[in-house]
Amino acid sequence: MKHLRNGLILACMLSTITGASTFAAPSMPATTNTEALPLSTTDVGYGSIPTAIEQKITGISFTPKTPVKMSDLSYVRVRYIGFDDKAHTGELIVHKMLAKDVFEIFEELYQKRYPIEKVNLIDEYKGSDELSMKANNSSAFNTRAIDGKKKMSNHSYGIAIDINPLQNPHVVGNKVNPASSKEYANRKVARKGMIMKGDACYNAFKKRGWSWGGEWKSSKDYQHFEKKIK
Repeated sequence: MKHLRNGLILACMLSTITGASTFAAPSMPATTNTEALPLSTTDVGYGSIPTAIEQKITGISFTPKTPVKMSDLSYVRVRYIGFDDKAHTGELIVHKMLAKDVFEIFEELYQKRYPIEKVNLIDEYKGSDELSMKANNSSAFNTRAIDGKKKMSNHSYGIAIDINPLQNPHVVGNKVNPASSKEYANRKVARKGMIMKGDACYNAFKKRGWSWGGEWKSSKDYQHFEKKIK
């Protein structure tokens, strides 16, 4: 294993050996690994999916219809600033080719104190995108079709992330999803949690080659970021 950036990753490795749990305290600098590293559910970083998480998602977000293998996915533990202005840790599952991007994006947003209300696996909401959005949960991987279509969503491949869905709804004509977010369909006035072109969240994703649903032409999916993989 190479390219370990600092002592936290070593600490995470030692925790695996000793059975202790370690994670990045809010005052510590950004840390990650550039290769797959066994990651517990208390470490901050990214790596292969722990057995406990694999068991948790099987049959919910990961199903026989999932178009990628479990080994194609990575478990990412991030820290973020909540709407309560306090530091929190959250978890995501993304395609392994995007795990480094995702960890660094959330670390950048944490450093800039960009508000994100929740970061939980979609499985906490029974794999329901509607329930996750209603809870204003930011999430990534989930095996599902595009709303109203048969084609699989990019979330099914782990290559899409939704951020603060209540403040950043999907707008198609007069239809707003989630329905409780109609007041946020008006993007002229920026409010807490809203993603606006040129803000910290937009820039963190865009400079790493992600596209934003807020710039789509046929509809506007303000919560949605995605990135193609080779």
